[in-house]
Amino acid sequence: MIRKNPNYSSRQYVVIGIFSIITTILLARLFYIQIISEDYKKDNTVRHTTLYPSRGRIIDRNGKVLVYNDAIYDLMVVPRAVKKIDTVSFCNLLNIDKDTYINELKKARRYSSFKPSVFISQLTKEEYGKIAAVLYKYPGFYFQIRSIRSYNYPIAAHTVGNIGEVSRQDLENDSYYSIGDFIGKSGIESYYEKELRGKKGVRLIVVDVHNREKESFMDGRYDTLPVAGKDIILGLDADLQQYGEYLMNNKSGSIVAIEPSTGEVLAMISAPTYNPTDLVGRKRSNSYQRLLDDSLRPLINRAVNGTYPPGSTFKTINALIGLQSKAVNTTTKYICNGPDSSPIKCTHYHHSPVGLIDGLENSCNPYFWNVYQDMLNSYRFKNVKQGYQFWYDLVLQFGLGTSFKTDIASNSPGNIPDTNYFNKLYRGVWNAMTVRSLSIGQGELLVTPLQLANMAAAIGNEGFYYPPHYIKRFEDGSMNDSIYHKVTIDIDKAYFKNVKEGMRNVFEGNRGTARFYRIDSITVAGKTGTAENPHGLDHSIIMAFAPIDNPRIAIAVIVENAGFGSSWAAPIASLMIEKYIKGYVTRPEIEERVVKFEDIK
Repeated sequence: MIRKNPNYSSRQYVVIGIFSIITTILLARLFYIQIISEDYKKDNTVRHTTLYPSRGRIIDRNGKVLVYNDAIYDLMVVPRAVKKIDTVSFCNLLNIDKDTYINELKKARRYSSFKPSVFISQLTKEEYGKIAAVLYKYPGFYFQIRSIRSYNYPIAAHTVGNIGEVSRQDLENDSYYSIGDFIGKSGIESYYEKELRGKKGVRLIVVDVHNREKESFMDGRYDTLPVAGKDIILGLDADLQQYGEYLMNNKSGSIVAIEPSTGEVLAMISAPTYNPTDLVGRKRSNSYQRLLDDSLRPLINRAVNGTYPPGSTFKTINALIGLQSKAVNTTTKYICNGPDSSPIKCTHYHHSPVGLIDGLENSCNPYFWNVYQDMLNSYRFKNVKQGYQFWYDLVLQFGLGTSFKTDIASNSPGNIPDTNYFNKLYRGVWNAMTVRSLSIGQGELLVTPLQLANMAAAIGNEGFYYPPHYIKRFEDGSMNDSIYHKVTIDIDKAYFKNVKEGMRNVFEGNRGTARFYRIDSITVAGKTGTAENPHGLDHSIIMAFAPIDNPRIAIAVIVENAGFGSSWAAPIASLMIEKYIKGYVTRPEIEERVVKFEDIK
């Protein structure tokens, strides 16, 4: 027997009818509560208050807290809840005019009439105390607590960076943020934003029609606690940083100090600098514009973005590559006729012929030109271009001509010209004579102070380095593993020992260019440089490390428009090395001369 399909049409109408009745009841109830009932107007409402986490602190390698948090208070507004108020007394209370009140309220309405937004940001504890006591008179306004950055030491502004209000782009890129939130804008604050910011919480509070808090909604069942951001421990030494900024006062240039065994930045000074407190609070906007308009450009981090010819400091690299190419050896000597030499003159007369050790000690230009020429023309290579490619590849292994992929964001790659550059410039016809200025660190070569300090670390380590970075670890013991990797340079270790000996004589030798700044009980190896500057006086440069065996510090100093490397960069590097290794300075007369910076030669 075949059964007919049952007819469900009648059931369908029953179900639809039931849902229609329920919907009608709910809508009627909602209409009654919101429109008819007076109880609703007298009733309480629920405010969602964001609980901002404590931003992670920034701490130096010795446990000194550089950056911490202070409480500030944002006056929030929910435009729809703002009723008729005494605007005159309200404006007087906030110390604003009526136009400001109107404009801020309009701005809040454009964002949302129902959602809270900041009306006045970053009020002090004193301002909060004055306003909070009478705020119940002004429905629609309430306070929200958050934190702002404070500084125990007004140093390392470029390194620690700063925070500012989120931009429209920030809001679009990350749903974590709401209008009025703060975000890291530069330096450590920016690179480690996600670790430092923590996680927001929320508190649901029942408030009455006068905007007074009554109780937690549902006994806090739906509240969540904020999670504090991670503290960051840097490799930075606050005392060394502060001392370096003191030495660079009234100068333009940079100091970068690195721990060679780890790549941790011990100090990073860019001069002129600024006080990090200038970019905190409501004064941030005016201060930023003032710094931006300053002709000395204090906002630029010269340590990572300033590019300079390396000058004679680069002779160490050419010596190493010349030895590695087998075109020369440690006993190879060349004639030097002092300022009468050609095609590259020496800066002074000294004994001749010259070998590797005394070539470095005397910073002999003709010696390094001949090393460079013989390397490019070596029988090992088919032509000069192949020799140049050999040189170019090894130069890049020192971290020159490229940016470091670490937490030192946006560091400049400098410039190491490749064969394509010269092929284009000279239409494919060039030789060693054409590029001879590279033999003494001039021409198209450009390096940053950060790269120069890393170069010193690589030589001090005898052929390897860890790319320079800020962080030592997070306070919970975790690491940023992505920035730790060892870079090995394809040059025999023995050659580094030879070059280090010559660099030792720069400080310890009788004719060394930095001999007046040797340090008792500390053997320093270094190389001074005087970088030609077409726009004014030459730049004074040095790169060095100490002690010569198992170095604890590698350093680069550049003082713009200050002349010979031995005049200013060398004494600054010497004082910084002594300060770090000994903890104090024993040569106040040198320190005084550096600080006064009067007798520029």
